[in-house]
Amino acid sequence: MSKAAELAALIGSGQAQGNRNIIINGAMQVAQRGDSTSATTNQYVCDRTQVALNSAGTWDITQSSTSPDGFANSLKVDCTAANTSLSATSFMMIRQKIESQNLQHIAKGTSSAKRLTLSFYIRSNKTGTYQVNLRDGENARLIGATYSISLADTWEKKEITYAADTSGTLPDTNVEGITIEWWFVAGSNYVGGAVPSAWESSANTDRNAGSSINLADSTSNELYITGVQLEVGEQATPFEHRSYGDELAKCQRYYEGGGLNNPISWSGDVTNGNTYWDVRAFMVEKRAAPTVTVASEYAKNGFSGTPSTSWVGTKSFRAFINSSSTTNGAYFVFEFKADSEL
Repeated sequence: MSKAAELAALIGSGQAQGNRNIIINGAMQVAQRGDSTSATTNQYVCDRTQVALNSAGTWDITQSSTSPDGFANSLKVDCTAANTSLSATSFMMIRQKIESQNLQHIAKGTSSAKRLTLSFYIRSNKTGTYQVNLRDGENARLIGATYSISLADTWEKKEITYAADTSGTLPDTNVEGITIEWWFVAGSNYVGGAVPSAWESSANTDRNAGSSINLADSTSNELYITGVQLEVGEQATPFEHRSYGDELAKCQRYYEGGGLNNPISWSGDVTNGNTYWDVRAFMVEKRAAPTVTVASEYAKNGFSGTPSTSWVGTKSFRAFINSSSTTNGAYFVFEFKADSEL
């Protein structure tokens, strides 16, 4: 079947319409944690897409406005402290982990398993061959492919189709299903094998076997990525743009935070020694009971210490604190963050 015929069939079936894109925040619109950070270990800036780091230098990670036509944002990763002598376990990759129950329609592990096509826009000063994989951590299976960045400092669109996998059924639960991993730095533990062009039992030495590039070898190195789409079929369709509100709600299933957008406050009459508490509903039900932390305190008068949390579930949690004042009108306003990432 030609690509045009396949696309027509997809449109007729509804697959080329809404909800094609399995990726969340592929246009890098949402950045609840802040729009930049400096990192030597795993970090998120643009929600759901993690920069994973180990002994690979220092990187500035930014939600950037540098983007191809039709997009407003990208994820930028910029080397600020180089590492030219990688250890065996060194790596720098960009990855997104996909919840297993969001992948039931690909029928992985059955005779009806579907092919998947990954498309994305990428830009770097460093040309050459890179590798991107689909990794099934639940069943320890892996498939990969290489692509080339041909022109320095130029946006290029990449499209890669992966074979269907009739082995390794994915559970219909909230665990990690498939992870997309783009490799940019790899120590000897992750090279030396062969690019897994078909699904295989996962082998670390195959995970970046197709590339010898070390993007950490110079502070001149940087990369940008956006427009990430993973969909059923052998044809990449145009990127599915979703509204900011839709993407934010999808992201908040995994993380909720962001300053005075979600404060808790107490105010009014107080009596010394009393405990004040509040049950707070999350904006969106979480994937699993999250880790809730109390972050910045914005205003405080008549309360002592830092709030504690308990009764943490997927829909709400309780926060409580003691009063240290006998004066009416005491108040306290603080921010919380709830993390339920895979």
